[in-house]
Amino acid sequence: MKAVGATGPGVKLDVVLLFVDIAVDALGAAREEIDALNVYPVPDGDTGTNMYLTVSSARDAVRESTGGDPDAHVGEALAAFSRGALLGARGNSGVILSEMMRAIARRLARATPGERNAEVLADGLRLATDAAYAAVGTPVEGTMLTVARAAADAAESAASDPAARTRDVFTGAAEAARTALAATPTQLQALADAGVVDAGGRGLSVVLDAADTALTGRRHDPLPPRLGRHALPVTGHGVPGADLTPGGPSYEVMYLLDTDAEHVPALRERLAAVGDSLVVVGDERLWNVHVHVDDVGAAIEAGIEAGRPHRIRVTHFHDQVNEQAEQAQPPRPRRGRCVVVVAAGPGLSTLFSGAGAVVVEGGPGRRPSTGELLEAITGCGAQEVVVLPNDGDSVRSAQVAASTATQDAGVRVAVIPTQAQVQGLAALAVHEPGRAFDADVLEMTATARHARHGAVTVAARRAITMAGPCEPGDALGVVAGDFAVVGSDLAVVATDVLDRLVAGGGELVTIVSGADDADGALAEHCVAWLADHHPYVDAVVYDGGQERYPLLLAVE
Repeated sequence: MKAVGATGPGVKLDVVLLFVDIAVDALGAAREEIDALNVYPVPDGDTGTNMYLTVSSARDAVRESTGGDPDAHVGEALAAFSRGALLGARGNSGVILSEMMRAIARRLARATPGERNAEVLADGLRLATDAAYAAVGTPVEGTMLTVARAAADAAESAASDPAARTRDVFTGAAEAARTALAATPTQLQALADAGVVDAGGRGLSVVLDAADTALTGRRHDPLPPRLGRHALPVTGHGVPGADLTPGGPSYEVMYLLDTDAEHVPALRERLAAVGDSLVVVGDERLWNVHVHVDDVGAAIEAGIEAGRPHRIRVTHFHDQVNEQAEQAQPPRPRRGRCVVVVAAGPGLSTLFSGAGAVVVEGGPGRRPSTGELLEAITGCGAQEVVVLPNDGDSVRSAQVAASTATQDAGVRVAVIPTQAQVQGLAALAVHEPGRAFDADVLEMTATARHARHGAVTVAARRAITMAGPCEPGDALGVVAGDFAVVGSDLAVVATDVLDRLVAGGGELVTIVSGADDADGALAEHCVAWLADHHPYVDAVVYDGGQERYPLLLAVE
């Protein structure tokens, strides 16, 4: 592979894009190996998967933000990278890795033309290490924290040479990480007993190797993962947080938390009192919380006291370990076909699940991660899966999840790039499991594509739209994803959108009422308008419960 240089002031977008692609591919290739190393703090066999999904989320976010444009603004790409890492972080190691990547991205974003790239990157690695240690409730040596510190030390040493280049910094950091990783069993008894290196440290080493590859083109041979049982003396102390023991916590709890930074110290203190393996990362208003506990309710209540927890995920370690053991057995044969759907509201979830689909919760501000979609695809037990993301920003995550499921589980997956919830409803209505897979996908795709869709919402801020300027509180009409109408009355705007959609012909109008139309008055107004102006067009109304959009509309 030809190396891409990064000399001169500032990081280059092509290097960022190359790095995220190499890192995702490298973690994907090493995922099973890293999962097998996973003995600390809990031998649940998912560290590699969690780190892979974390970096995949960051990659998806930066790709979406740039739209494949090599001339896109690198600052915006780095901001998207940071948010994607935070939203997609999974597990103890994934959350720590997300905080490290975000620290480096923040340092790159504020670099000045007068700074040398080598010094900026070395400083970024030091800040990343400091952030990782600060995020962990009880730092333990012999883990990825130790590997990170060794990499930062080497990076600073390399950058101290005035002639050092960025590639020299990462080459030194990657080499130091591999050396530190090999020594982790001498620091942590659990690793020495199992004869393995630290799984999180191995994942971090893979990421640093990917950065080195992006800058130099040099490929790295994998480090032998197993060192031989009881092969090394241990110089560290005890294993605080060896959770999967009779006295250890039984559950892993994770959630995103909307709150101000001032509430986080109290949250950390509260969670530290009820569990261990505590990691809290984030900034401004959004935080990612991870803790191992026995009392799941207490962990969630702590989040409620601090702010608004959402995307809550609870894993029972015993069940997870049993699942790992089952996966080691010959896999159960997959059968049949399943449709996985992203739903933006409780009513929509009921509609989709009632039609036999597996539902993944989504919607504006809480779009599902690649990992959540992957779990739905592989967990449904079907050999053939059709995915309806129902949102333009979720299509890429669905495609990555589909590719991973095909490679790892042998599932045949088709992603129909539905851009709206009503397109998903239309596609699911013609789904026929008895048809050949390709024919079914073709019919669903054609139906979704031919469903003209619109929506009504309320402007949250002043902006310039395709229909002209809008002020906070204005009614906005959406047609095919673009703002097409600006007005002062939701009912008038809604009928304007309907008129535009029906003008192209059609026999059926689907109206999905949102949370802001709980009494259904706006939907009833639209039905009455249709009866007066288009009496030969049928209308069906559903209670979708979606946020931000009082009405979703479609014409078929």
